[in-house]
Amino acid sequence: MTKAVAKTAGSGWQVGVSQTVQVSGAQVWDFLVGREGVEIWLGPGAELGRELGAAYETANGTTGEIRGRTEGGELRLTWRPKDWDHDSTLRITVSGSEQKTTLRFHQEWLAGADEREEQRAYWTDVTERVVAALAER
Repeated sequence: MTKAVAKTAGSGWQVGVSQTVQVSGAQVWDFLVGREGVEIWLGPGAELGRELGAAYETANGTTGEIRGRTEGGELRLTWRPKDWDHDSTLRITVSGSEQKTTLRFHQEWLAGADEREEQRAYWTDVTERVVAALAER
C-alpha cells in the first residue's frame, strides 16, 4: 500500500492512499460504486447518486456532493464530516488493466496535520477493507 501525505500551495493539506490489486479495473469500479463498496467507504446504509451535484449524507453525518464522475475511472466529490467547518475534496481513481488495477483515494483541502493524519488512518482502513472484500469475490 502506498501512502502520500503533504501540504501544497494549490490544495492545502492532502493525503493519498493507494493499493494495487490483481483484479480488473471494471470489477474494482463496479464494486466501489455498488452498494457493498459504497458502504465500506461511506458507511452502512449510505447511498451515492450518479449525477453531478447529487448530494449524500452518511450515518455519522458526513455530507457532500458529486462533483465529477468518469465512468470506470474517477469519482470526485466534496467531503465534510459533521464536526468540520469546511469542505474537502475526495478523488477516487481506478486505473490498470484486465489483470491488475490500482485503486487510489486522494483527499485535498484538509485543515491541518491532525486532520490529515485522521483521514490517512481512515482511507488506509477503507483501502484494506475494499481489498479484502475484492479478494473474497
